[in-house]
Amino acid sequence: MKPKTSLLDPALLRQAALDSFLKLDPRVQWKNPVMFVVYIGAILTALATVRAFSGFNLQITLWLWFTLLFANFAEAMAEGRGKAQAATLRGMRTKTHARKLVGGREESVAAGELAAGDTVVCEAGDIIPADGEVIEGIASVNESAITGESAPVIRESGGDRSAVTGGTQVISDRVVIRITSEPGNTFLDRMISMVEGAQRQKTPNEIALGILLVSLTALFILAVATLPAFTSYSESAAGQSGVVNLSIPVLVSLLVCLIPTTIGGLLSAIGISGIDRLVRRNVLATSGRAVEAAGDIDVLLLDKTGTITLGNRMASDFIPVEGITQALLADAAQLSSLADETPEGRSIVVLAKEKYGLRGREVAEPHAVFVPFTAQSRMSGVDFPARDGAPARSIRKGAAQSVQDYVESLGGCFPKSAAKAVEDISHRGGTPLVVAEGAQVLGVIELKDVVKGGIKERFMHLRKMGIRTVMVTGDNPLTAAAIAAEAGVDDFMAQATPEDKLRRIRQEQTEGRLVAMTGDGTNDAPALAQADVGVAMNTGTQAAREAGNMVDLDSNPTKLIEIVEIGKQLLMTRGALTTFSIANDVAKYFAILPALFGSLYAVAGSTQGPLQALNVMHLHSPESAILSAVIFNALIIVALIPLSLKGIAYRAVGAAQVLRRNVLIYGVGGLLAPFAGIKLVDLLLVAVHLV
Repeated sequence: MKPKTSLLDPALLRQAALDSFLKLDPRVQWKNPVMFVVYIGAILTALATVRAFSGFNLQITLWLWFTLLFANFAEAMAEGRGKAQAATLRGMRTKTHARKLVGGREESVAAGELAAGDTVVCEAGDIIPADGEVIEGIASVNESAITGESAPVIRESGGDRSAVTGGTQVISDRVVIRITSEPGNTFLDRMISMVEGAQRQKTPNEIALGILLVSLTALFILAVATLPAFTSYSESAAGQSGVVNLSIPVLVSLLVCLIPTTIGGLLSAIGISGIDRLVRRNVLATSGRAVEAAGDIDVLLLDKTGTITLGNRMASDFIPVEGITQALLADAAQLSSLADETPEGRSIVVLAKEKYGLRGREVAEPHAVFVPFTAQSRMSGVDFPARDGAPARSIRKGAAQSVQDYVESLGGCFPKSAAKAVEDISHRGGTPLVVAEGAQVLGVIELKDVVKGGIKERFMHLRKMGIRTVMVTGDNPLTAAAIAAEAGVDDFMAQATPEDKLRRIRQEQTEGRLVAMTGDGTNDAPALAQADVGVAMNTGTQAAREAGNMVDLDSNPTKLIEIVEIGKQLLMTRGALTTFSIANDVAKYFAILPALFGSLYAVAGSTQGPLQALNVMHLHSPESAILSAVIFNALIIVALIPLSLKGIAYRAVGAAQVLRRNVLIYGVGGLLAPFAGIKLVDLLLVAVHLV
C-alpha cells in the first residue's frame, strides 16, 4: 500500500527543507506557542542587529532562525512521509465508470456521480467504483492496492465479508454492490486525509502537555522581563554601570534557551509519526486520539479463533471405545470424512492416512452415498448399501450429543468410556467428535484448536505492562478454560454473545479502565463503537468499519497487540523527550547566567564577581557562552529528529520500570549531555575565531 520511505531519502529531505521555509508563515507558527515565542524573538533580534550590527548579533540572529527551521524540518519530515504515502494512494484513483442499476437496467455513469444507496454491477475485470456492500453474488477481489497483499479475497453477500472498497478490482464472477459512501468521503479519501495529517487533531495528553509548555514559557517570559529592572538596581548598588549586557539579542537568547524549545519543536512530529507507524503496519486510525488511547489501554478483549488460536481445529488422536481397535475407528472416521471439505474433515483424513496408511480406496465407488453436515443434524457420514455379499454400512461422525441421540434412536447405547473421553477432551480444551457405525459407537476423535506459537509470551509481556487480557469465545466453559490456561490469558468469556461483549466493555469502563477489542461483523459494531480502541477488520462489514476507530487492512486480529505497543511507544517517546527537554535547560543556566552576571559585584581590582563561580564549564567569554548555548539549543533539535520519528526503543515492562529508565537515560542524560555539548561548541567557536 505504501512506500517504505527512508529518513535519508533525498527527495524527502529536499521537500522537508523547502517546507521548513514555507512553515515560517506566521499563520503556521502561531499554532505552536513555544516556537511562536522563538519566532517573535528571532524577528526582534534581526531588527536589533540591523540597528546595531555586530558579528555576535548576526550569529545570534542566524541561529535563532535555524532553531525555527530545524523545528519546522522535524514536522515537515513527519508530514513528508505521510505525503509520500498519500501520493501512492492518489495514484490508485482512476476515472472509472460504474454500471448503475436503474429500474432493473444498467446505465453507465461516472463513479463520481454515485451516491449512497445506489446499486451497481461489477464483473471480472471491473474496478469497484466506490465503497459499498455486496448484496448479491460472490466474487474474488484484488485488494492489493489498499492492503499490499497480492492474494485475492472473497467478498459475498449476507455475511461478515460483504464490504468492498472503491479502487479495488473484481477478479472473477459477478456481484451487485450497494454504495455506502458519498463522493469525496470514501475509504480511500479518508486514508489520504489521515496519512497526510490533514485530519490529525491534538490528543488529550498532547493538549495537556501543550498547556504545561505554554505555562513554563509564560513563566520564563516574566522572569526574563524582570531582568532589566533587577540589573539596573544591582549595577547601581554595586557602582558598576554597564557591566551587564542586556541587549535584545542577549535577552532573547536567554529566553529561547530557558523555554522548552526542544520538545516544543518536536511535539507535532512525535504525534504525526505515531500515525505514520500505524499506517506502515497497514492500520488506518481515524484519529490521533485512538493511537494515544491504545497506549493507555488497561484491558484487551480478543477473539479466540484466529487471534489466540490458528482458527482451524485439527484432528490429533483417535480414542476407541472398549472392544474397538484404533485402526477400525480410524478407517470409519476417514470414510465419514471423505466428503467433508472443512479443515476439520480434511485433517481427519490426513491423520488416518499418516497413522495407519489408510487411503480412500472405496470413496470413488458410485454406490457410496455421502451424508453432508447440516446445522440441524450436526453430523456427517457415508452410507454403503449391501453389495456382493457385504452388509450395508451406515457411518456417522459428529457432535457427541447428536451422535448419542442417533445411536439411541437405533436402539443402541452410548458407552461410558466414550462419555468419559468426550469430557476429558473438553477439559483439555479440545473438541470431541464421536464416530458410530449403525447403533454402535466406535470411539471419539479429538480435535485441537492449536494455540499460536509465541502468543503466551506476548500476553506475558502485556501483563508486565499492566494490561489484562480477556479471551472471548463461543466455546463451552470447559473448552474455553482449557484454552485460556494454555494461551496464558488473564480471563475469558465463554459462550459470549454480542450483548455479553458490550456489557463487559461497559462494566470495565465503569470501573475506570480503557478497553480495546477487535471485530469484523455487524453484530460487533456496538461493542467496537463502545470500546476506547475498536479495531475493525477490513474484510468485515461496512457497519463494523464505521463503528471502529481503527481499520486493520490486513484483517489480522493479532494486530491489536501491535497497535497497543505502538501507542505505548508514542507515549513513552513523548515523555522521554519532554524529560530530556526540561533537563537540558539546566546546563544553559550555567552557561548564560554566569556570562551575564559574572562581573557583577566584583571586588576592587577584579573583573569576576561571585556569580562567576557558576561558570563550571569555564567557557571562553560571555559572548561565546551565550552563542554556544543558542547553537546547542538549535542543534539538539536536529539530533533528536530521528528519535522523534522512529520512537524510542520499546520494551514490554511496567510503568515503574519505564519511569526509572526515562529518568536515568533522558533525565540524567539530558542533564549531563548539554554540559559536554555546550563546552564542545565553545571550543569550536574559539578555534575558528567566531568569538
